[in-house]
Amino acid sequence: MNTISKFLVAAAIGFIACQSPTGAQSDGKWTDLFDGKTLKGWKPLGGEAPYTVEDGAIVGTMTKGTPNSFLVTEEEYGDFILEVDVKLEGDRTNSGIQTRSHYDPDANKGKGRVYGRQVEIDPTPRAWSGGIYDEARRGWLYPLDLNEAARSAYKQDEFNHYRIEAIGDELRTWVNGVPVSYVIDTIDRKGFIGLQVHSISDDLHGKKVHFKNIRIQTENLKPTDFPDDVFVVNLKPNDLSDAEKKSGVELLFDGNTADQWRSVRGDSFPEKGWKVGNGEITVLKSDGGESTNGGDIITRDQFAVFDLSFEFKMTPGANSGVKYFVTLKEKTKGSAIGLEYQILDDEKHPDAKMGRDGNRTLASLYDLITSNKEKRARRPIGEWNRGRVVVSEDSTVTHYLNGVKMVEYKRGSKEYLDLVARSKYKDWDNFGGAAQGHILLQDHGDNVSFRNIKIKKIK
Repeated sequence: MNTISKFLVAAAIGFIACQSPTGAQSDGKWTDLFDGKTLKGWKPLGGEAPYTVEDGAIVGTMTKGTPNSFLVTEEEYGDFILEVDVKLEGDRTNSGIQTRSHYDPDANKGKGRVYGRQVEIDPTPRAWSGGIYDEARRGWLYPLDLNEAARSAYKQDEFNHYRIEAIGDELRTWVNGVPVSYVIDTIDRKGFIGLQVHSISDDLHGKKVHFKNIRIQTENLKPTDFPDDVFVVNLKPNDLSDAEKKSGVELLFDGNTADQWRSVRGDSFPEKGWKVGNGEITVLKSDGGESTNGGDIITRDQFAVFDLSFEFKMTPGANSGVKYFVTLKEKTKGSAIGLEYQILDDEKHPDAKMGRDGNRTLASLYDLITSNKEKRARRPIGEWNRGRVVVSEDSTVTHYLNGVKMVEYKRGSKEYLDLVARSKYKDWDNFGGAAQGHILLQDHGDNVSFRNIKIKKIK
């Protein structure tokens, strides 16, 4: 082949690559999962919503009377980088992209069920597109309450570009180039990729979801940089990822020792009433009273502006709490005084019906502000729940439960002071107003366990 012929062949290859509907590169790093014409390499699972090919896109049609329907790859994938363009008609339902997912043929009374981590497509006013939902298993892992700046990334009734990186234990997402979610998980290292048509109300029958330009990388993967200020949901117990370390997150409990904690009654960890083992700090069952056995424990350090996260697991009927801005200046005989993220079995503990308008229920600012009634945020008793308290530089405080925002208020504001004035804390001077304080785990005489206790000093 002469020089001119080689040039013409190269130019032709370059032209074809540029015209590819997926924008795939000619170096072979990307593989198309959809040929633009047929459903070769895909199969339907779950419900009966139909999938067809229209104008170079896979189109799923919403169908009344059928459960969630999926079109999944015949091949399974481990580590990958996936890119997809998607458009969902309307703003009253959602869809998703399954990653490393599976199928249980015996579930749903023998009708079968797809399960696994799903990247959300959500044009509804909730706007959680790019969030991570564990389909038919654990529910929300990364709601966009954790990254509200990304809620505007999705463009309604347009094609939106999704990038999904599943590398090792990490799953990260982008929508239209905006970083959205970051989850570290230890299960499902391999599985299929799927496209969802959600179950619908009858009036949405016939609406469509469009997927095109579906391509994947599985070799020589290079993770994309992710902003340090985006919260990481790390489901590995008592673990700090490189991303968390880089952003300044520190462990308050390493899973083995309680060196960073002490009793409110002295400089050492309680000799009774608490147990450290199996990667957990556990307050042991006693009489259900406040601080009558081992007593509360507090961090040795104090904190002013911070992002605190923790996991907790309750036994039936349990009561406990995580307090912050605890100074011990009140010298109480019972539980120490501080702002409290309430931990409670709302169904079985009488405290849930006390206070005012439910302000002693799970994730509430105890006796002051009632938590969001979002039931999907709550995990069953006996399972691990993820709590989070963020104190911003402007004194705004936010409580989260499993990633969902439950309470938001501003310390020192008129609204806050009015709430204190009519609460059980009205007689405490400057309640909750300290410049800094300890973090506290409460002994309320009930068996409650804690792990994954982390803090990031914002200031």
